[in-house]
Amino acid sequence: MELFSVFGGIEESIELDFFDDLESIIRFNFVDKYKDFSLLISPSYLLEEPYRMLLIAIARGDGRLSNVYRKARVGDTLGMSIVNELIELGVVELEESREAPLKKYPNQKLERSLRSYKIEAKIRFKEPFYRFWFGFVEPYNIDLSQKKSGRFFENFQQHFSRLNSLVFEQLSNELLNHHYDNQLQSMGSYWDKNSEFDILAATKNGKKIVGECKYKNRRVCKSELSKLKLKAETSGLKVDTFALFSKSGFSNELLNSSDEDLLLFELKDFRELL
Repeated sequence: MELFSVFGGIEESIELDFFDDLESIIRFNFVDKYKDFSLLISPSYLLEEPYRMLLIAIARGDGRLSNVYRKARVGDTLGMSIVNELIELGVVELEESREAPLKKYPNQKLERSLRSYKIEAKIRFKEPFYRFWFGFVEPYNIDLSQKKSGRFFENFQQHFSRLNSLVFEQLSNELLNHHYDNQLQSMGSYWDKNSEFDILAATKNGKKIVGECKYKNRRVCKSELSKLKLKAETSGLKVDTFALFSKSGFSNELLNSSDEDLLLFELKDFRELL
């Protein structure tokens, strides 16, 4: 899964030695062979401005359109033009917000705290490799072209777990759909003015499933389930089933739970997607 977080989408273009540790694989491919791997970015002008800064902003932020434009220092008009081009190229895709409109009728007055709030889509990379490249490699292009790897590896060690978490979240969505025999009517992440959820899915008969994904080196305890239920209540979500996905398994309390509205998925369960 960690290798997929880095090389997903370009598997046919490379050969990997799976007997090496991850840091050695990263060093060989992105330090020693940096220029060779830069040729895999297509079209090549994505490595030039303003595409470069906007792609880095997508890779390093929360994906919300306004935040991407601000970090990339482009206006809304230019930013949307570039995003539309990237969508046509198949580099990114838009995940629309599923939050209900704040106003139930046109002239409704909102609370002062909500007047500046904006419901907006998020931008997602379609391939893990592009997210890794623009989040971890491209910001250090000058160093890496000179085979200097200090700052690159410092950033890699600090933030790679977040990259794994994003891929784990996406694969968890796929695993949940597989569990329901690929019959889910809707799936994906969900965010609103109160909270963000890794997964909000619905079955054909309208049953809602909310999920939380934990790519951590510790077991998930019942407190995580309690926090998820509280978040759902705060956001006004009527949930039929809660699903937890964990890299490192679950506490005995969760494993022995008799809750009929609870699904637990461990790392070994992801083999079903192979």
